[in-house]
Amino acid sequence: MALLPYIADLIRPRRPHDFTEYADLITDMIVDHSSPRYLRPWRNLSTLQRDIGSTIKSDKDKFQINLDVQHFSPDEISVKTVNNYIVVEGKHEEKKDEHGFISRQFKRRYAIPDGCKPETVESKLSSDGVLTILVPKMSEGKDERVVPITHTGPVRRKGQDEEIVENGPEEGKTPAKKKRR
Repeated sequence: MALLPYIADLIRPRRPHDFTEYADLITDMIVDHSSPRYLRPWRNLSTLQRDIGSTIKSDKDKFQINLDVQHFSPDEISVKTVNNYIVVEGKHEEKKDEHGFISRQFKRRYAIPDGCKPETVESKLSSDGVLTILVPKMSEGKDERVVPITHTGPVRRKGQDEEIVENGPEEGKTPAKKKRR
C-alpha cells in the first residue's frame, strides 16, 4: 500500500510543459560542484577577512577611498583624474610563485562627488598595502568674498540748482559743493 501513490503518479498523464522534474537538473547546472567552497565554504574566511577590497567614506569635509593593493608594488599603481572620475590602475607582468606563474591587473573608476575639485585629489600608500585617496570638499563659505566698491569721479545730485558733490570728504568736514553753470 505504501507504493500506491508512486505508482499512481507514474500512471498519471503529464502536461506538455511540466518542468518540475527538471528542477534538480537546473540546480546542478547552476551550482559549481568542482569549487572548493562547495563542500567547505568556511575554508577561505581567513583570507576574506584580510582582504579589505575597497571602502568609500564620504562626509561633510572629505571624500575618501581606501583600496587594498598589497599585491602590487608602488611603481605598478597609478592614480589619475579623468572627466570628474578618479581612475586607479594596477598591473604587474607575469611572475613566478609557488603554484606557477601569475599576473594581475585591475582598473577602478570612482565618480568624484559634487562639491569636490579634481585638482585637489591626494593619494597615499601605507606600508601594509592600503592606498588611501582623499578629496577635500569645498566649504560653501570659502567661495564668497567681499568685493570693495571704489568711487570714480564726482557724484552728481540734482536739486533746485545742480550741485556737484565731490567724493572723499574728510572727517569733520562737509563735502565741498560747487555750483554748476
